[in-house]
Amino acid sequence: MKKALYKFIHQKVSKVQSNIDATIPKLNLEEKHIVNLKVLINREKLLEKLPKNGVIAEIGVNKGEFSQEILRLSKPQKFHLVDAWDSVRYHDGLRNHVESLFKSEIKAEIIEIHQGYSIEKASNFKNGYFDWIYIDTDHSYQVTKSELQAYKDKIKPDGIISGHDYSQGNWGKILRYGVMEAVHEFCIQEDWELIYFTIEMSNNPSFAIRKIQN
Repeated sequence: MKKALYKFIHQKVSKVQSNIDATIPKLNLEEKHIVNLKVLINREKLLEKLPKNGVIAEIGVNKGEFSQEILRLSKPQKFHLVDAWDSVRYHDGLRNHVESLFKSEIKAEIIEIHQGYSIEKASNFKNGYFDWIYIDTDHSYQVTKSELQAYKDKIKPDGIISGHDYSQGNWGKILRYGVMEAVHEFCIQEDWELIYFTIEMSNNPSFAIRKIQN
């Protein structure tokens, strides 16, 4: 009985994920998109490579754990935290937790919290504002694609868009991601290049891209 139930559920989930996969374009990068690419061992090393003392944002904050690492390693002049905190998992209690965690930085106006959906909140920021941003939201192709488009003009001309879950899925949870495909499509269409990619085994990979400098 258990085996039959497992098989039924697996088939249903596999069909859903296969249907999602069929909607995601799979474009190959050219040499120009990776000529300056460097591989890093983890996303903490990525933070060490990104500009210090800048104006930055983390899009998708959750409990603020990685926000702490960003604050420690990047020492931002201004740090915007953007998150909806709108589900059972990512609820308002987490915003309260984050506010408590960064109470002194909020008071000093180093950290500013923006509660709402990532794409909608992009309009809060003027063009050419950020030195870099880090995206870690729902990891789907469509949302990631929309986020890249929404924030591309918010980045300084030599600025960087980085993010988490640069992979095709979370196989433990049987979830099809679309970050990798969305990033590749964006680089090809907008003439951006991959400059960093992480290869840690205990965490999903991160990426960093910038406009190709002609």
